[in-house]
Amino acid sequence: MNPETLEALQTVAVERGITVDALLGALADGLEAAYKRMPNAHEYAWVTIDPDTMEYAVMAQELDDDGYPVGEEFDVTPPNFGRIAARTTRQVMQQRIREAERELKYEEYAGREGDIVTGMIQQADARYTLLDLGRVEAILPQVEQVPFERPETNARLKAYIVEVRKTAKGPQIVVSRTHPGLIKRLFELEVPEIADGIVEVKACAREPGHRTKLAVHSNDPTVDPVGACVGARGARVRQVVNELHGEKIDIVPYSNEPADFVVSSLSPARVKEVRSNEATRECDVIVPDYQLSLAIGKEGQNARLASRLTGWNINIKSETQFAEEMAYGDVDWAEGEWITDAETGEQFWQSADGGEAVSAEAWTSSFSGQDLEAYQEVGQESDETQQELMPNGQAEEPLSESDVKVE
Repeated sequence: MNPETLEALQTVAVERGITVDALLGALADGLEAAYKRMPNAHEYAWVTIDPDTMEYAVMAQELDDDGYPVGEEFDVTPPNFGRIAARTTRQVMQQRIREAERELKYEEYAGREGDIVTGMIQQADARYTLLDLGRVEAILPQVEQVPFERPETNARLKAYIVEVRKTAKGPQIVVSRTHPGLIKRLFELEVPEIADGIVEVKACAREPGHRTKLAVHSNDPTVDPVGACVGARGARVRQVVNELHGEKIDIVPYSNEPADFVVSSLSPARVKEVRSNEATRECDVIVPDYQLSLAIGKEGQNARLASRLTGWNINIKSETQFAEEMAYGDVDWAEGEWITDAETGEQFWQSADGGEAVSAEAWTSSFSGQDLEAYQEVGQESDETQQELMPNGQAEEPLSESDVKVE
C-alpha cells in the first residue's frame, strides 16, 4: 500500500466520524480474513500495518499439540496479496465501519436517559412516530404520545428520552411526550434560575394534554421561585405551554410543612383549614362552600393532581359537610343490627353484646326525648344518611312517624 491509502482512510474517518486507528484495525481484519481463505494458509496468522508507511505484512506462528503458539514469528505474506485480497478486504471493512458507526451512535446517546432532544417528525402511524435526530432515529410509541396530539410530518418536536437500547441494527432511542420529566427539562431551557440551581423543581404531577402542577423551591431567599418560572408577563411559562400545545400549567411554591404544601397544591382554590394525619398520610381539607367545586376541579382533576404532587391522600369537604359530620359524630349510637322475623316480618334490634332482641317499639321507647329529636333530625337529612343508621349496612325503609311511639 502507498501513502494515498492513508489519505483515503483519513477522509473516510472524517466523513463517518470514526478514528483512523479504528479504520486501520478494520483494514487489518479484512486482510487477515482474506489470507485465511487462501489455500495452505497458516492457522495462527495475523496482519500488521505500519501507520506511517502503510506497509503491511502477514505474520504467523506454529501451534503445538495443545493449540498454543510456539516458536518465532515469521512472514508469510503471499505475492500479489493486496490485489487478491481487495474484494474480501472491502467487504470486511464495510461491515466493520458499519459496526463502528453503530457503536459510536450508541455511545453518543447511552446514559442520556432523562435528557431532552429535538427531532423532526419523519413518519407517523397508529403504532409509533419516528423522529429524525440527525444521525439516528428515535421512536415515539403510541403510549408515550399525548392523547389527541396530531404529529405533522416534517414538524419539529421536543421529546424526553426514556430508554436507549443497544440492538444489532444500532441504538434504538425511545422518547416520550407524556413523561413528567419533559416538563422539568422544558423549564430548564426557559428558566435560567433552574439551570443554575437557584430554583429547584421539587415535584411534578401531570395529566398529559390537560393539566400539570409544578412545585418549585428557591435556594435564594431573594428570588421568587414562582415568579422566576412564570417570567415577565408570563413569557417563560408561555413558551412551555406552546411547546405542549396548550396544556395548562399550575406553578405553586413548595413547602416542607405538609399542611402548607397541600394548601398551595390546591391552587387556585382557597382553603380554610387542613387537618392532617402523619401516620396515614391523609388530610381533611375544609373549604368554603362556594370553593368546593373549584377545589375538586373538573372530574376531580385538581384534587387528583394535588394528591399526586404532595403524596398525601386529600379529602376535600365544604364547611357545611364538615359541620354535619361533626354533628353526626356527637350522637351516641347503639352497636348491633336489625333482624327480621321470617314468619311475622317484625323487626327486632339485636345488640352487639348478645343480649335479648328488642322490638322496634321497645327500641324507640328507650330513647329520651332529646335523643329521639336528634335521631329524627339526622334521619331526615337524606335517605343515604338514614341507611347509615342501620348498623348492618342494609338499605332498610326508614320508620314513619306512625311507627315511632314514645311512651
